[in-house]
Amino acid sequence: MKLEKDKRWKWPAEKMREWTDAELKTREREFSAQLFRLKFQMAGGQGEHVTAVRELRKGIARVKTLRREREGGATQSQAGAR
Repeated sequence: MKLEKDKRWKWPAEKMREWTDAELKTREREFSAQLFRLKFQMAGGQGEHVTAVRELRKGIARVKTLRREREGGATQSQAGAR
């Protein structure tokens, strides 16, 4: 996948909040796989994708944060019901 042509990995947090839990999990896997490929290419000297790596790491962090917020929200609401 060419990063210059396809920037599916770069999403604003507001847009990510609209994703379902399944979509978040899928995107996290996609971002991680893309990050692995980029790091492998950089190690092999095939390209300079430093900004792409940075954006992917941020995307993964956003997805993990949203998933953690949703899990925490569900746990807090259950604890409050007791």
